Amino acid sequence: MPVPNVWRVAVTARAVMPLHGVGGLERSVRDLVRHLGRRGVQVTLITPPPTTEPALAPADFQSPMVELLHVPYLTFPLANRRGTTILDRSTAYLVFGLRAGRAALDLVRQGRVDVVHGFGASALGYALGRSDARAPLVLNPQGLEEFGATAANQPVLKRLAYTPLRRAVRLTARAADCILATDASLEATVRRHLRPRPGQVRVVPNGIDYDEVTTQAGPVDGARLRRAHDIGPDELVWLSVGRLEANKGFDVLAAALAAASAPGRSLAAVKWRWVVVGAGPRRRSLERAVGRRGLSGRVLFTGRVGDRDLHAWYEAASVFVHPTRYEGSSLVTLEAMAHRRPVVATTSGGLPDKVRPGINGWLVPPDDAAALARALEDAAAHRAALDRLGDASAEIVRLEFAWSGLVNRQIAIYEELLARRT
Repeated sequence: MPVPNVWRVAVTARAVMPLHGVGGLERSVRDLVRHLGRRGVQVTLITPPPTTEPALAPADFQSPMVELLHVPYLTFPLANRRGTTILDRSTAYLVFGLRAGRAALDLVRQGRVDVVHGFGASALGYALGRSDARAPLVLNPQGLEEFGATAANQPVLKRLAYTPLRRAVRLTARAADCILATDASLEATVRRHLRPRPGQVRVVPNGIDYDEVTTQAGPVDGARLRRAHDIGPDELVWLSVGRLEANKGFDVLAAALAAASAPGRSLAAVKWRWVVVGAGPRRRSLERAVGRRGLSGRVLFTGRVGDRDLHAWYEAASVFVHPTRYEGSSLVTLEAMAHRRPVVATTSGGLPDKVRPGINGWLVPPDDAAALARALEDAAAHRAALDRLGDASAEIVRLEFAWSGLVNRQIAIYEELLARRT
């Protein structure tokens, strides 16, 4: 594989895995940085000081190709979950974006960086001060939650509270040479909210490290978990993974399972278990909803689990079910697909790019328990086809959503932008 012509990239981000926990943004930043470094690109990652044990940093962050530059993130007393509360994201995060962007600007002026790649408003300082800086700016706006892009109906007060962040992201977008859409099906959303210039938007999906994911666990690990939880080898396991909050739609799935298992419906005669991996504020209400529907004996709430058990659950599953009301890219869906699992999901966010009806799964409208129940019944009725659908899932990930290939698309964009400036 040829060595890229881009040698030095500054990446600005408010969080990266594992230095600041686990999440979609954190994973995306980590994977971009590690794969750029492996391709011979010198990366300066500008991010807050770690909130976890520094010794846990992966080997990629200790590589000579990756330099960590920490910029303070001063969280306000009432916004104690860095980058996750509305108050924090419309105040402290913007201050961080000014500082991180200015740090990138200093590197550019010193001739130490060729390209600046900013996640969300983390490159705000570069966008505002780059009039004399020739390094191109690439903006990855991620989920655009501040615009209500991932919510069907954003509350008025929430929308008002996000006003400063929306302004900051739009300012950064106007200064950017390129804006990334993280899925083809999200390109229209980026255009609607950020109003790009012609040719400014490119699609580079959020992906996963395919080799890392597929070596985390295998069939033996899945069988181990089934035995540990008294799940028979022939029992159908629906698996859902995510934070237990309203937007994930787990209550809709509970209603769908109850409807599909009612007398006279096809799941009534099927042995099945629903495994929910994750923690969050809606756990108690979801447990109560499951109890009211008479499903308690068939539902297992694991809480938060480590990587080994998470990937073992993918292997233990028969079908991955993602009933989300709204979504960005959904890396957990890609992980399940990499483990050769068919998927039942909603049409939210970037999911239609990944789940293809009749090929590797089923798509239903969000918040539609009746449609979801029919999809579950169809999956159960075609158990003999689940392996074939799962094989197709893995092939889709390997060919279209593996970072080993996506990094080449990202580098090609950098090189094109640099060529315009010569």
